[in-house]
Amino acid sequence: MRSTPWRELASRHALLPLRIFLGVTFVYAGLDKLTTSGFLAASGSGSIGEQMRGVRDTAAIPALVDLALTAPAGFGLAIALGELLVGLGVLAGLLTRLAAAGGALISLSLWLTVSWAVTPYYYGNDLVYLMAWLPLVLAGAPYWSLDSLIRSRRSRRTA
Repeated sequence: MRSTPWRELASRHALLPLRIFLGVTFVYAGLDKLTTSGFLAASGSGSIGEQMRGVRDTAAIPALVDLALTAPAGFGLAIALGELLVGLGVLAGLLTRLAAAGGALISLSLWLTVSWAVTPYYYGNDLVYLMAWLPLVLAGAPYWSLDSLIRSRRSRRTA
């Protein structure tokens, strides 16, 4: 069966909607954490410290939560900046595989701590985000990305 130009185009750009969704979502999540009053505090309503204490006993790896609780504000800031950088990297398509691996690591950490006790397991969104990052870890951003622009300029220089 012969492929049509539309199918070829759709196939080449199949990961673009996923890239945009994950990028926008992680940029929003990072900005939301940075701009929400009281989030970057060790205690208090809505703080990262309270959230961590609330999930500590149900986490798959309580030691990971304990580590975060040694400096909750620093941990919250690291997560927020990580989400922001991952989102921007994936949206721009710059170091996409590395950015996607960062997104997968953040999602894995959140799944093993915050959403581990969600039952049934498929109600927990962090596991879905973890799986959504994997195609971008494997394939990167071959089109509409700074990675592809850099690659094409390098190949022209070496040719």
